Amino acid sequence: MKLSAILEDIPITAMTADPETEIRGICYDSRYVQPGELFVAVKGLQSDGHRYMADAVKKGAAAVLCQQAPEGECPYVLTPDSRLALCLASAAWFGRPAEKLTLVGVTGTNGKTTSTILIKHLLEDCLGAKVGLVGTISNWIGDVELPTERTTPESYELQKLFRQMVDAGCTHAVMEVSSHALALDRVAGVPFAAGLFTNLTQDHLDFHGTMEAYAQAKATLFAQCRAGAVNADDPWAPVMLAAAKCPMMTFSAKGDAADLRAEDVRLTASSVAFTAAAGEERVPVRVGIPGAFSVANALTAMAAGRMLGIGLADCAASLGRARGVKGRVEVVPTGDDYTIVIDYAHTPDALEKVLRAMKQVSHGGRVVAVFGCGGDRDRTKRPKMGAIAAAEADYCVVTSDNPRTEDPDAIIADILTGMPDSAPKTVICSRPDAIRWAMDHHLPGDVIVLAGKGHETYQEVDHVKHHMDEREIVAEHLQRNEEH
Repeated sequence: MKLSAILEDIPITAMTADPETEIRGICYDSRYVQPGELFVAVKGLQSDGHRYMADAVKKGAAAVLCQQAPEGECPYVLTPDSRLALCLASAAWFGRPAEKLTLVGVTGTNGKTTSTILIKHLLEDCLGAKVGLVGTISNWIGDVELPTERTTPESYELQKLFRQMVDAGCTHAVMEVSSHALALDRVAGVPFAAGLFTNLTQDHLDFHGTMEAYAQAKATLFAQCRAGAVNADDPWAPVMLAAAKCPMMTFSAKGDAADLRAEDVRLTASSVAFTAAAGEERVPVRVGIPGAFSVANALTAMAAGRMLGIGLADCAASLGRARGVKGRVEVVPTGDDYTIVIDYAHTPDALEKVLRAMKQVSHGGRVVAVFGCGGDRDRTKRPKMGAIAAAEADYCVVTSDNPRTEDPDAIIADILTGMPDSAPKTVICSRPDAIRWAMDHHLPGDVIVLAGKGHETYQEVDHVKHHMDEREIVAEHLQRNEEH
């Protein structure tokens, strides 16, 4: 592809590269540059690609796309924002595949993963569509699962994934759209047929700084959608509505005035049921995922369906056939008189919601919270999560999560500052040992919530991901107890 074709949508302030140059690929990491490729110098959070432009040229880069002119002889294209340019160049390189897909984007702090998986199921079930998914747990091309490293990939990988979806015959795609992706232009220019907002609670303030900046990043999704829907129960919904450049609808799990509402909500240990109301229409809904938040997630999926032309009754019937999501209120069988639930809750709001949800279905047993906090992330939420666990759980086992480069004992100390001395608790730094301790000390009817890891099957320590699957830990300990 000629350089001129790649640059078609990119603002250019200066250029020494020949626009007729044939480009063999695009790369934004100088370590992997191949001869004939376009190297895009991006200012990252930890490193600046502009420092490695000369290295890229030595390795054979045909040209450099940058926002700071390189020193010395180097064919370059100067643009005001090279991160934005990477996104636009990647889209051009892969033939603008997003334009060939009906895209649904879901943003919010909590509920994105479950909502997107429910939407994927709904589109496949009701439309017979082949659907791709971009998410936290994994990426999917139809029925084929691909691993993932972050909620929303870097723009080059995202465009490549869209291309793979189109080539595989996908007509629709659903994606979790993180605030990082929006703020860092990973989805710039991506045309969403529908965008949805679940909620906003404290998270990622180490990156955004303030809740207001976090909300504004989320709100930018609704400037690039054909239609949008927001959770009217969330206090940040007005920010999303104010930023919207498209027709918007609202949904409410509380039965409040909204375009789509849940009425007569009923909770059990294995499901939620409610009546979905839109105008004068009423349909019964049952979803086999326990917890009050499942009502909001189901409404998110139904709102997406309605924006894409699926009737309310068809949405309801489809959700009744949907299965649960790995690591999201996932019940792990014990064969005993207590229940273990694995959940990804790693923010104060998510932890509060899952503990409250389990109290509603524990039938008199205790709710035991096994939890920690991630290292190298927002420290201010640690005492908040400690306070919430102490208030909502009957017993707490404070342990490690992903300590990354921090001392896990120091992270635990931060958590404990938010917990009253009188709160019933045990501190066990080793997460496997903490899980085993909670199992060994259970009482009849207990619900043990393993919070924070969810779908993850590793623990990250000093940049190394060590295998650790909580399901395996539970199964092995149950087996060991049976043998003894």
